Amino acid sequence: MSTATIFNIQLVLGYVPWLLYLSAHIWPRFKAMDRFEVQRAIATLHSFRFFGLIFLVPGVVGPNLPADFATLAAYGDFATGALAMLALLTTRVRWLFWSFVVAFNVVGTVDIIVDYYHGYQLGLADIVMIYVPLLMITHVVAFYVLIRAQSNVAPAVVRDVVVA
Repeated sequence: MSTATIFNIQLVLGYVPWLLYLSAHIWPRFKAMDRFEVQRAIATLHSFRFFGLIFLVPGVVGPNLPADFATLAAYGDFATGALAMLALLTTRVRWLFWSFVVAFNVVGTVDIIVDYYHGYQLGLADIVMIYVPLLMITHVVAFYVLIRAQSNVAPAVVRDVVVA
């Protein structure tokens, strides 16, 4: 099997079990929670993304990992993790919390997409770890919750204005 085929199979199969787990166990709980608590849970998961810094340690990930890929992936993960931690530290200042939620989700999503693209271009079939699909899925969920919450708020505001 070619490296590209292995990469694509691993990529698809990495998402399938996480999507099944999400639909059976996580999504029902998220639906019962308010959007603030959902975003806190997602931020907690992403606060562990400082683990990407391991790409910068010589010899840990192997000599075949190109330095430009390793640096970009490491700092993208680090930035996402730091922003997620800042979101968790600012839960009492809601406007700041929501700013960090948007920031870590945008930075994290771009980081994963760029890493996938860059890894595919370089033929790095082994860069997809078991938790990367979960990270991408939770970014999608976070954006969905943000967008859904905005669409639910608008009718309530209009209704309150009309009633007043």
